[in-house]
Amino acid sequence: MISYPLRLARKLERRLWGGQRLAAWLGLPKPWPQDLAESWQVYEANVVLNGPYAGRSLASLVDEFGPELVGTLNTGRYGRDFPLLAKYLDANVALSLQVHPDDEYAHTVEAHTGFHGKTEAWYILEAGPGAQVVYGLNRQGDPSSLAEAIAGSDLESWLNYVSVKAGDVLYVPAGTLHAIGEGILLFEIQQKSDLTYRVYDYNRRDAEGRLRELHLDKALAVMTYEPLTVAKSAPLDLEEGRELLVACPYFALERLTVPGRVSWRTRPTSFEIWSLISGEAEVAGERLAVGDSLVAPACLGGFEVAGAGPATLLRCYVPDLEADLLASLRRMGYAEDRIGQTVRVAS
Repeated sequence: MISYPLRLARKLERRLWGGQRLAAWLGLPKPWPQDLAESWQVYEANVVLNGPYAGRSLASLVDEFGPELVGTLNTGRYGRDFPLLAKYLDANVALSLQVHPDDEYAHTVEAHTGFHGKTEAWYILEAGPGAQVVYGLNRQGDPSSLAEAIAGSDLESWLNYVSVKAGDVLYVPAGTLHAIGEGILLFEIQQKSDLTYRVYDYNRRDAEGRLRELHLDKALAVMTYEPLTVAKSAPLDLEEGRELLVACPYFALERLTVPGRVSWRTRPTSFEIWSLISGEAEVAGERLAVGDSLVAPACLGGFEVAGAGPATLLRCYVPDLEADLLASLRRMGYAEDRIGQTVRVAS
């Protein structure tokens, strides 16, 4: 049994669109790289830093402990697999226009990778003036019309642009054509996947001077061609200082503002990921600084969260949508259409 929260070594990713803001925000020691793009906070290959299991990968612990660590809901769906990836991302310049596959495509065409499909959600931490993201198409399309637009350099006229600011939450289901624009720092929770199909990349070149690879055939095969009208999620108050930001079959994301000390308890159905985004906090005896994350095993049971400042934390878990969220939201009096703005039932 794992009786304590797991603090993991970050996996830092340098990409040509990264900058130095993420290193500063995380409080990393100098010198900072010029192109730090992502910090993979919780990922199955990350190594535990604390306690008796220090030096072990998260994946090895899932293999050994199964439902005690990831929860009964996750082992029922995925076996001995850690199904989520939590990261911070700095778009110093705009990311490529891209799309991710769903589970069916990932588990067949890309089965050799071991990845799932990639549905994700973004919590905007910082956004510069005029910051935007691309979110889907602005009208009905099809593979041939999009292929023609790409070949004819007319793709921009098809894109739906959404302005964003700090605190916004966007749900990005697999198949959504998207791009994170320049000047945005965000937290991302997603399925365990690094399957990205680039559609357009501004003719940028890699460190060796080569144009970055595009993946048009795969992108056109998995893309959603219907325009998506709802990009931003509308938070729902669960209790004082606790909001549900977004939920879907793969994950739920909550924001907690903790001015003092509160009691908490994990459920046997799922692990939890806790990340501190402002203030100072202690979670189950582990002191967190801004940018820190940890994994609370499903079997952990009762623990305390103590904030100072107050502290703002993001909590992620894999929900049983009906039992964990929908039933209680209905009892709280929320209408079905209002719930649907936050809880996305379709996978």
